[in-house]
Amino acid sequence: MPERKSKQPLRLWAALLAPVVLFLSACGVVKTTYRLTKGTVVLAYKVTKFAGSTVYTVGGFTFDVITAPLSWPLTHDDIDTIDGLSPKEAIAQNRVKASPYVVRGKRYVPMTVAQAQTYREKGIASWYGNETYRQRGGHMTANGEAFNPDGLSAAHKHLPLPMFVRVTNLSNRRSIIVRVNDRGPFVEGRMIDLSAGAAKKLGFYEQGTARVLVEAVDLEG
Repeated sequence: MPERKSKQPLRLWAALLAPVVLFLSACGVVKTTYRLTKGTVVLAYKVTKFAGSTVYTVGGFTFDVITAPLSWPLTHDDIDTIDGLSPKEAIAQNRVKASPYVVRGKRYVPMTVAQAQTYREKGIASWYGNETYRQRGGHMTANGEAFNPDGLSAAHKHLPLPMFVRVTNLSNRRSIIVRVNDRGPFVEGRMIDLSAGAAKKLGFYEQGTARVLVEAVDLEG
């Protein structure tokens, strides 16, 4: 994956745009080849609003974002406070994005949006969501979205909520985009917690963990 600028920019852009033109003529949905700029994956995206939900199409992946009722339990009920408030109060007041929060007495301070724009890190990914299959009713993420264990989402301790990141399984090179909308994992040595659906696409659902590369996605368009 080259990070240096090409010496033949016109030829490069022609090659990149050719599949995009073919895709647009067939489906009418924007899809682009990603590139790296200052360590950040840059992708075109599309947003469609429906009653009760917003659908994001990012790099060929679709995310149906639904606001969860405040009566639903959090996926991580061990979050003590967010921005000095009870989690539900902070969610209701939209004070979650980069707010400090406390889990089991330990305070976590997320990155600013500016800091997260060039986030790129390798580490251990795990997955969660199996418990929600066995429990009645829905669950909400730490920023108030309905959690879908079969979807493409993730929990992270320090990234602002929400944001999109590209996750690559370094053992098999499978790569997907996920929406970070939750906090966790709060297990030592683990960097990111993916939904069960994301773990299946990356090929480590059965193993439970994998070494991955996580890169911030910068949305353009």
